[in-house]
Amino acid sequence: MKKLIYTFAAFFLLGAVNLKAQDLPQVGEPGKCYVKCITPDKFEEVTETVVVHPAYTVLETVPPTYKTVTEKVLVKEESKQLKVIPAVYETVEVEYISKEDAEKLNVVPATFMDDSKDFEVYPKTGRWEYKILADCPSANKEDCMVACYVEYPERTQTVPLKKLDKDASTTPEPVPGKNATYKKQVVKTPARVEEITIPAEYATITKTVVDEKAKTVKKTIPEVTKTVTITKLVEKGGMTVWEEVDCGLVGKANLLPILYEFNSARITPESKRIIDNNLLKLMNEKKGLNIEIRSHTDSRGNDEYNQALSQQRAQSVVNYLVSRGIARERLVAKGFGESQLVNRCGNGVECSEEEHQANRRTEFRIIQGK
Repeated sequence: MKKLIYTFAAFFLLGAVNLKAQDLPQVGEPGKCYVKCITPDKFEEVTETVVVHPAYTVLETVPPTYKTVTEKVLVKEESKQLKVIPAVYETVEVEYISKEDAEKLNVVPATFMDDSKDFEVYPKTGRWEYKILADCPSANKEDCMVACYVEYPERTQTVPLKKLDKDASTTPEPVPGKNATYKKQVVKTPARVEEITIPAEYATITKTVVDEKAKTVKKTIPEVTKTVTITKLVEKGGMTVWEEVDCGLVGKANLLPILYEFNSARITPESKRIIDNNLLKLMNEKKGLNIEIRSHTDSRGNDEYNQALSQQRAQSVVNYLVSRGIARERLVAKGFGESQLVNRCGNGVECSEEEHQANRRTEFRIIQGK
C-alpha cells in the first residue's frame, strides 16, 4: 500500500531549507495536514458513426408450385395362402411297470456267550521286617531285635467277559413289483395343407407433382451503422499536487458507520445517505484524494465465505460512488473478512450481538495518488 504523506506546520519551522529536496508543500499552516496526490489523466467523450455491418445481397427463393393428380396403384399383390388341416388323434391305453420287483435285506444281529479271565492285580512280594522279642532282658530294646524275611502272595481278580458266538448277517426278502397303465394319443388321420389363392388389391391415390420449379430473387440489404462514444485523452496527468485534509482522517482507517442486511452486500438507502454525507462530499471537495474502502465481517461463518462477502461489500461502496460521479481509478476496494477483529470474538468464542456488530464494520482510508 502506498504510504500517506502528511506534515504539520512545525515541521516547516524545523526544516524549511530542505522543502525542495523532499518535494513537500511550499506553504503550510500550523495544525493542518496535507496529502500528496498525483493529478489524474483528463478525458473527453466524442461520438463517431461506424459501419457495424456492410451492405450485402441476399437471395430469396420462390418455392415451386404443385398440382394434384390421381393414380390407380397396386396395394397388395396376389398371393397364396396355405391352410393347415390339423391331424386327428385317438386315445389308447398303454400298460407299463410302475414299480419293479425287488428284495429287501433283513438284519440278523450278532450273538455272544459268557466267559471270564483272571488278572494279577498285585504281584507276589517279599521284605525284611524287624521284631522285638517279648521277653528281652536288656534295657536297650535294639539288643532284642530280630530281622525276618516275610513273603506276601500275589492278588488276582476274575473279570467276566463276552465272546462272539455268531457275527451279524442279513437274510433276503422278496418285494413284488406293480403294473399300471397310461393313456396315449396316437394319430388317426395325419395333418395336411390346402393352398388357397388370395386376389390382388388396388387403390386410387392422390399425388402432388411439381407444376412450376423453384426460382431465386436477389435483394440488396443496406449497411448498418452505429453511433459509438469514444473516450479520448485530452490532458496527461501525473503532476504532484497537495490536498489539505482533516488531520483526524490521516494515516488511519476511519469508521464509515454503514450497515448491511444479513448475508448481503446490498447498500441500503440509509447507508447511501451516510456515504453521501461523508465520502462523496469529501471526494468532491478534494478532487485529488484517492480512497481505499476496507470492509470487515465478524467471525461467524466460514473463513473463505466471510473473505468473499467482505470484498463484495467493499466493492458495492466503490460501485455506488462511481454511480455518483467519482472516477473509479480514485477508489480501491479491499475485503479483510474476519482477519482484523477489534475484540476477542474469534472462532468458537461466545459473544453478544453488539460485540459481533463491532467487527462487522466498513472503513475508509486516504491513500497517496496512483
